[in-house]
Amino acid sequence: MKLQITLFLLFMTGLLSAQTSQLKFDEKKAEYLYHFAYECIDQEYPNKTGHVLGDDSYLEPPRVMHPAFYGCFDWHSSVHGHWTLVKVLTEFPDFEYRDEIISKLQKNITAENILQEIAYFDDEHNSTYERTYGWAWLLKLDEALREWDDPVALELQANLSPLVDLLANKFSEFLDKLVYPIRIGEHSNIAFGMSFAYDWAKKYDTDLAMKIESKAREYYATDCDCPLTWEPGGFDFLSPCLQEASIMLKVLPEKDFRKWLKTFLPKFEKHPEKYLEIAIVTDRSDGKLAHLDGLNFSRAWCLFEMGHALNNQKFIDLADAHFNYSYDKMDSGEYAGAHWLASFATYALIKSRKLTTN
Repeated sequence: MKLQITLFLLFMTGLLSAQTSQLKFDEKKAEYLYHFAYECIDQEYPNKTGHVLGDDSYLEPPRVMHPAFYGCFDWHSSVHGHWTLVKVLTEFPDFEYRDEIISKLQKNITAENILQEIAYFDDEHNSTYERTYGWAWLLKLDEALREWDDPVALELQANLSPLVDLLANKFSEFLDKLVYPIRIGEHSNIAFGMSFAYDWAKKYDTDLAMKIESKAREYYATDCDCPLTWEPGGFDFLSPCLQEASIMLKVLPEKDFRKWLKTFLPKFEKHPEKYLEIAIVTDRSDGKLAHLDGLNFSRAWCLFEMGHALNNQKFIDLADAHFNYSYDKMDSGEYAGAHWLASFATYALIKSRKLTTN
């Protein structure tokens, strides 16, 4: 009884407390974030297709090639724009613009449109399209639909399911062939792809989850002294070091992760602020330079994950700082960032909370 009283007093005086973020995903933030995705998921142009032409017949507008995900400048941004809207409705079931959002989701994610998306991925010249960044976000969208307690979600998830199956299989097949990890700070970073895919796979695809666990250990178990002070690269929106830590946090037991992290990022736990400075964006009209706002958000969610898992308030405070720098500048009027950053900010907000499950 005395021990319980002592622990309670320590908690009340702040000497023993849960590690918490100052951020809160409230309806005000949802109203700020949703409009970026809402306005762009059916905005066809400008558009960067990433399309491989087999012959003249391949010259088609984005809405024909990708009737479900043709907006938001590129395919993957459209996918995570849809994810953002689903998460807003999941978090806020009575959201003011609920009906308008649902109307757009139902217009795009139809069974017919998804079959056309599958046909595109089955084309011999485009079978690796969006590997693996877009694939991982598609799995995230499916995960969000499965977790959204609404009859509309059942309809949309059923329509999306054939494409989910296809891309999950492609992901698995690619990992079988990928001998060396891809460590860059942009789309093809395999630690990011595996981290998002693992969140989905451990719930819905045991074989893929086990493969990701095995490949993560194969790629990263012996890594040491990650050069965090070399980051960021000028076009990064992902931190190669922190993304690697993110997937290892998920696949390793806590004790093993703590041991691995001390070798991978020595002294980082005690003084993370010495190794990570907030990324500065000098021109938000330049799509590549605007990536750095995304880096601040993706760093934030990795730091939140580790901060909660390791009970490290310094990680969480640094995550808050990264988030706040870029959040206040998202509404710059520049489409280069507006077409995608809301997704990263939304994901960081969700990660800012200490969740009982990943």
